[in-house]
Amino acid sequence: MAPSAIATETISSVSALKIHDKPAETDKGTVVEGKEKTPLEAISHGIVMPGIPTFPDYTSHRRHILVHMAATFRFFARSGFTEGQSGHISVRDPEFNGLMWMNPLGRHFGMLTAGDMICLDIATGTIVGGNTSRPANAAGYLIHSAVHKRRPNDIHAICHAHSNAGRAWSVFARPLEMLNQDVCNFHNAHAVYARYEGIVFASEEGEHIAEALGTRNKGVILMNHGLLTVGYTVDEAGFMFGLLDRACAMQLQVEAAAANGIPKNVISDEEAAFNFKMASEPNALYREAQPDLEYEIEAAGGEAAVARGFEALKRVAAA
Repeated sequence: MAPSAIATETISSVSALKIHDKPAETDKGTVVEGKEKTPLEAISHGIVMPGIPTFPDYTSHRRHILVHMAATFRFFARSGFTEGQSGHISVRDPEFNGLMWMNPLGRHFGMLTAGDMICLDIATGTIVGGNTSRPANAAGYLIHSAVHKRRPNDIHAICHAHSNAGRAWSVFARPLEMLNQDVCNFHNAHAVYARYEGIVFASEEGEHIAEALGTRNKGVILMNHGLLTVGYTVDEAGFMFGLLDRACAMQLQVEAAAANGIPKNVISDEEAAFNFKMASEPNALYREAQPDLEYEIEAAGGEAAVARGFEALKRVAAA
């Protein structure tokens, strides 16, 4: 479990798997005594790894979210996803559904702590709590608020950055091929926004990006711009962003080889769908993120270091 988790109870699978009396051949060993295993049960040999934790109160939950948000930014910094003041992550507040937390403009991802985060009203953009010593990113608010408004139930976190591989692949305005089992997390679950209208300073562009993301996709490739991923948790959204960027890098490498006549072997839709089903579930994706986040927390000097400033944040209240 992540260091800041204070309970071991997990949420129910958002994409519940079917129960079969007789397992079909395509179940591939994931069925025991007529009941199909959850993704975490299937991957765990022995005790089952815990998924998304629950909390006794909103303050504890909020602290966990902001600590993991800061750790995700540190993972982004270590991955080279920084570009000046560009890039932002937002997370919906656990108590007030109409509020979201974002990073301050101009502070390096690798330096962020829970106490740096700003709380904004999703509908109006008004800063209603958190760190008031810096502004939020205006373009970031327009993008994130549009996505949160469009998908208020299944999306709690959004990541956007101008990563190198993501920007390079985006110029082709093409979706990714299912070249390996990891990228299957995006099987029929990523889109391409095939237009570019400059830096986002108008709400219309945020609406266009949200529309391109659609109602079920986990990521979108923004032509000439970068990548955007979403998740049930900030952990999921951050892991999926790293995965999407690495998938773009691999696609570029494969295209270079294919241009010299080397044939590609792309995973079939059937196999890709099975991989997606068994790996792309909120509890499993939360767990996928923990090795990197635990590393960042440890490297920073422990959870208290990443949580620094949380207690001093301006109190959040419903707008």
